[in-house]
Amino acid sequence: MKEASERIPNLKEFYQFYLSEHLHPVSRTLHFIGTFGVIVLLILSFYFMDWRFFVTIPFCGYGFAWIGHFFFEKNKPATFQYPLWSLCSDFILFWHLLIGKQKFDSRK
Repeated sequence: MKEASERIPNLKEFYQFYLSEHLHPVSRTLHFIGTFGVIVLLILSFYFMDWRFFVTIPFCGYGFAWIGHFFFEKNKPATFQYPLWSLCSDFILFWHLLIGKQKFDSRK
């Protein structure tokens, strides 16, 4: 991760860094599952007007992602230094995996 004085200036550059921190296929799969879970929980929270679904969103999203980082990528999640760009990048990666622009196994 870059030092505070070397902050990444924009989302486009951050996303390239983000991809380099998400190379393992299991980690990418876990991120995909977590982000999909977040979307489902958000929809359910509004559909049923039940705040309990909404409260579980961070546990679902971060839970799957952090397992991927700590056990497969063996790195520290970018969320700690770039929370907003990391969240945006989670959804960008989810979309790119869904439409096939990115592969689950980027090491090939």
